[in-house]
Amino acid sequence: MTCSHEQQNLLVTPANESTQAVAETLEKHPITFSLPQQFYTDADVFQVEMEQIFYKEWLFVGITGEIPDNGNFITLDIGDNPITVIRDQNGEVRAFHNTCRHRGSKICLVKQGKVPKLVCPYHQWTYELDGDLLFAGTEMGDDFDKNDYGLHKVNCRVAGGYIFISLSDNPTNIDGFFEDLTHYLEPYDLDNCKVAVESTLIEDANWKLVIENNRECYHCNGSHPELLNTLLEWDDTEDPRASDEFKAQVAAKQAMWEAEGIPYKHVSHGHGLRNRIVRMPLLEGTVSMTIDGKAGCKKLMGRIQNPDLGSMRILHLPNSWNHAMADHLIAFQVLPLGPQKTQVTTKWLVHKDAVEGVDYDVEHLRRVWDATNVQDRTLAENNQKGINSKAYQPGPYSTTYEYGVVNFIDWFSDTMQKNIKESS
Repeated sequence: MTCSHEQQNLLVTPANESTQAVAETLEKHPITFSLPQQFYTDADVFQVEMEQIFYKEWLFVGITGEIPDNGNFITLDIGDNPITVIRDQNGEVRAFHNTCRHRGSKICLVKQGKVPKLVCPYHQWTYELDGDLLFAGTEMGDDFDKNDYGLHKVNCRVAGGYIFISLSDNPTNIDGFFEDLTHYLEPYDLDNCKVAVESTLIEDANWKLVIENNRECYHCNGSHPELLNTLLEWDDTEDPRASDEFKAQVAAKQAMWEAEGIPYKHVSHGHGLRNRIVRMPLLEGTVSMTIDGKAGCKKLMGRIQNPDLGSMRILHLPNSWNHAMADHLIAFQVLPLGPQKTQVTTKWLVHKDAVEGVDYDVEHLRRVWDATNVQDRTLAENNQKGINSKAYQPGPYSTTYEYGVVNFIDWFSDTMQKNIKESS
């Protein structure tokens, strides 16, 4: 299916277009072509995407091992919404809008920490770790009922140690994915992991370009020499490019994993394969995504005994992809900051008892993905600069090499249209 110049310009004055016009444009646009320019550049379209996706869908926000004890918290911003994720006084993981019920000040001002109570720094309103208001002083009057002023809760789910939140009052049901993720992550025991190192990059590119770049390896041979020291491109043996040698390697590894009780089968959920998990071997002779292919951490994760588990690839749209190996797990989180600005956070997780300098060397652990992330940032930013040109028109995806991008655009278009319809 070809994409005409008229299709590109359906949003001729995006600043004045309604949310419904965005849905109508997507309905007419073929998913096998890149999106019209405004979907990568325009502030009004970006705001619609934030409202219909990032303020409604389940988002990956962290790992339980990052908040191991009662009172541990992490914070992040979803658009203009500051959020606190905390382990409460009963050990339950909860999420709240990081906004005091007095006059709206942010309460937690640092990225992470540990507190006995949540205390607003402005007027010292004090909340229990479960969000209940404990203290507002005597100045509020006799008719003030503190039970009416607990922190606003955010829907929060934990699956296998991964923490997800949704700002919607009625978030999409993805229970099947949560159940599978819990099963597949069980061997890693993420309650008992720690962040060995973390990096954050700000990319001058639209969030969808960041995801699109991740969903294909068409560019890998020309851009990622460090990554290709260990990574096998294919996600499954059904890929028409998969060789007989690759299929034999997969079969041998799967037999080994089956005997050891390690989940590996390909599972997917949702339109456009929005949530998927699969374990694939790494390049023969390598066991971890390090520069030399050797384990990055001597102490393996959770109950794992075999260092050769390949890479378990986890995709969760709209904002996360992951690689879980025997010795460490790499979690990626994407958060849009503007129409042409995106935050990409990478966390390298190891067993909580692993000792830096003894069991792992941080530079060795992170070298491959540090290089790959910078390379991907350059690719996405150059992509954005080209799309900003008045000459840009949507171009065709390769249904062989870029099928993952087609799946993403399919999910994005369907989700936008569905959420807009439900909200109208």
